[in-house]
Amino acid sequence: MLEHMKYHLFDAKKIILGRLAGQAAVLLMGKKNSRYDPARDEGDAVVVVNSDKIFVSGQKMKNKKYHHYSGYPSGIKTATLEEKIASDSREVVSLAVWGMLPKNKLRDSMKKRLYVYKDEKHLHKIDVKH
Repeated sequence: MLEHMKYHLFDAKKIILGRLAGQAAVLLMGKKNSRYDPARDEGDAVVVVNSDKIFVSGQKMKNKKYHHYSGYPSGIKTATLEEKIASDSREVVSLAVWGMLPKNKLRDSMKKRLYVYKDEKHLHKIDVKH
């Protein structure tokens, strides 16, 4: 698997969040490869830079909400997209890609090949820029 893996670079300040997540998920699944098999995890790695400068359309910064429920009474926490980006913008990108990946046993191993950085500094050897 690793000998065929490529690193794809995405700049979050140039692409809308949803489109970035969709394109990244396709690459993580390996759907662009000629050897694609849905039962095997042979996708590429994705590096996302500038997550602090993420772009969304419309009023999503104020209206989009993230919910987390602990399971206890009154244990629900809600945050807007704006608040999530202020606390940790990398989590916003990771959650968007996570939602685009298939809901099966391979999902966790695909997510491990997603690298998100707040600025332009990264340590990966990039093969393809998007």
